Amino acid sequence: MADSRFRRALRPLAARARAPEANDELRDPADGDEPLDRGAEGPPGEQPMATPGPERDPAVAGGSDDSRAAWGFEAGEEIADGRSVVRSLGGGSRYEVYLVWDDHLFALAVAKLVRPDLVENELVLRELREEAEALERLAHPVIVRGFGAVLGGPRPHVLIEHLEGPTLRRLIRRHGALPLEQLLPLTAHIAAALHYMAAEEMVHLDVKPDNLVMSVPPRLIDLSIARTLERAARLRGSIGTDAYMPPEQCDGSDHPGMVGPASDVFGLGATLYHSISGSVPFPRAREARDSEDRLVRFPQLVEEPRPLPAGVPDTLNGLVMRMLAKPPHERPSAAEVVLELEPLVAALPRRLALARKNTRLRLSG
Repeated sequence: MADSRFRRALRPLAARARAPEANDELRDPADGDEPLDRGAEGPPGEQPMATPGPERDPAVAGGSDDSRAAWGFEAGEEIADGRSVVRSLGGGSRYEVYLVWDDHLFALAVAKLVRPDLVENELVLRELREEAEALERLAHPVIVRGFGAVLGGPRPHVLIEHLEGPTLRRLIRRHGALPLEQLLPLTAHIAAALHYMAAEEMVHLDVKPDNLVMSVPPRLIDLSIARTLERAARLRGSIGTDAYMPPEQCDGSDHPGMVGPASDVFGLGATLYHSISGSVPFPRAREARDSEDRLVRFPQLVEEPRPLPAGVPDTLNGLVMRMLAKPPHERPSAAEVVLELEPLVAALPRRLALARKNTRLRLSG
């Protein structure tokens, strides 16, 4: 019965999907918080000390933005046989990202390359392999697709689907809080993808506005720290992006075995809260992200989210707050999120038209 309700709920939600704009950057730098790409792992019962994120790990990080080793490819250069650079899309501490033309696909794609000084780093290569395996394993309309990987040689990289459209982060930066006509269908689509991932016994662990691309349909991107449920349950330390992490991801040693599908629901709840209000649910001073005090760095461990703005429907307000519940068992499942959003989406105006010069929605008749 629940499955059939889930299927019925998704039909009208799919019809509501819209792309606010196209031809924007694939990724957008985060405001404030940098993602943590790894947490320590151990066998069941083992609780090693929490480990710092890679941006503070001298064995992995490339230092400051200006000192990172870079390939510096120009347009037309080949990163592999039949795979040539169109332009740079940026990157992070471990990877550079390029828009490329692939002769085999005969199409544009995105290449995520290990930085040149890390091509022999076993940790980074293992993460690249795990991301390639996750991309190969998962096949869902709302999850970015992978087109293979080069895991050895001088330029290890994964090849990923090229998506048109801005990230949700970029829309929030430009416009602040976004209208529910955009957010509710988007949230339902991402929740459906998280339901699928849980059924495939995997978790994303980094659901946030940066990782949602507003294409048609919207896409959940970046599987670089995705885990099987078995591996996720063994996580210790911190993993993810601070502002969107549930308590069990903030310090796995204090919450052994609790990282799982409910953790992704929290990330989606924090993302929805940010989109509705224009700010993260657990704000903190910028310098707090470097604090050794966990309660300062992760206010979500002890604080409750601020109230959402007046005018947010009570049903939606209640759903968001339950998604942000501290105990994982008190959060709704991803499927339940879709089912609770369905009547709210059904109540939206029937016809939505996009303005040409911005990404806000005009409602018509």
